[in-house]
Amino acid sequence: MLKNFNLLYQPLSAISNSKGLISTLNAHCYNLTQTDTLYNEALLKSDVLIPDGISVVMAIRWLTGQKLQKIAGSDLYFYEMERLQKDGGKCFFLGSTETTLTKIKERISNEYPNVKIQSYSPPFLPEFTKKDNDAMLEVINEFHPDVLFVGMTAPKQEKWAYQHFNQLQVGHICCIGAVFDFYAGTINRAPKWIIKLGLEWLYRFAQEPRRMWRRYLVGNTKFIWTVIQEKYRLSSRNKRHSSFPKLDVLQ
Repeated sequence: MLKNFNLLYQPLSAISNSKGLISTLNAHCYNLTQTDTLYNEALLKSDVLIPDGISVVMAIRWLTGQKLQKIAGSDLYFYEMERLQKDGGKCFFLGSTETTLTKIKERISNEYPNVKIQSYSPPFLPEFTKKDNDAMLEVINEFHPDVLFVGMTAPKQEKWAYQHFNQLQVGHICCIGAVFDFYAGTINRAPKWIIKLGLEWLYRFAQEPRRMWRRYLVGNTKFIWTVIQEKYRLSSRNKRHSSFPKLDVLQ
């Protein structure tokens, strides 16, 4: 159930700088967890799980009353880069194409000159071979980054990071997917006013309707229906518990 996911309700500055897996959760991600056991486990066991989606924020508030603030993958990215810039740290980008990675490096060199950068573009395959995984681990651990950004789309990126967590000699492992393209400029992120209205999903759908229609039209409908069912189950259970008669204890 959605309420089983322990989502971050503090500012990003509250996250410890020690090694940890940081993942994000939105409606699409939650839908995937319902059919992908390993992905579900990877999110549940992440050290930090960020509410990256207005639908998740609203659903949690409706189900539990907890008031969360949406924290996008882009917010996490810029927070980490500012931290590295201040400390003179190192970051590694795993994923995407060489073209995108080159654009990322060029922009970082101008905006975050104190940050050391390394990257690796893995093969675009549904499953990596042992040779592929060994090559990625070797180049990452040789660089020993303070932050490893993984951008291979969900659920592939989270499962890879979770499965290789103990082998990685890094600080934060941030699974941030589309942020690679946002920062490189190959895909435009929604303007701030659209984000504030909670309509970033609609902006992305308008940009790539052929690729995103199933995720947002079908997926969002499925998510809403799942949340309604969960609310009904919670309400029914609470009513059953409250209907039990109070028993006087005999003295």
